[in-house]
Amino acid sequence: MKTFTRTVFLLLMAAASAVSAKTIEMDVNGLVCAFCAQGIEKTLKSFDATAEVYVSLENRIVAVALKDGAELTDEELTKAITDSGYAVVAIRRSDATLQAIRDRVSREADDE
Repeated sequence: MKTFTRTVFLLLMAAASAVSAKTIEMDVNGLVCAFCAQGIEKTLKSFDATAEVYVSLENRIVAVALKDGAELTDEELTKAITDSGYAVVAIRRSDATLQAIRDRVSREADDE
């Protein structure tokens, strides 16, 4: 019975991690300088679930890559950002890598 329970638990954990997004992208108002970007990076990197952070001041985008199997709720992210003095406008979750987000932001800037 222990083996069965353990197997079911492991399967559920694997399914949950397969469903969760690898990256969280947020539109954030109030980012105006490199100091803002550094503060946001430091705040978000303090979460155990955070693998890497990307901030685009020009596009007002903050993206967080999550560690495998880790998760951050929208509430945790919104609280961290608003407590730092910024406003979260939108939150999107995806399987895109931070490099893919950087590339997209760069292409969008080139198109302008």
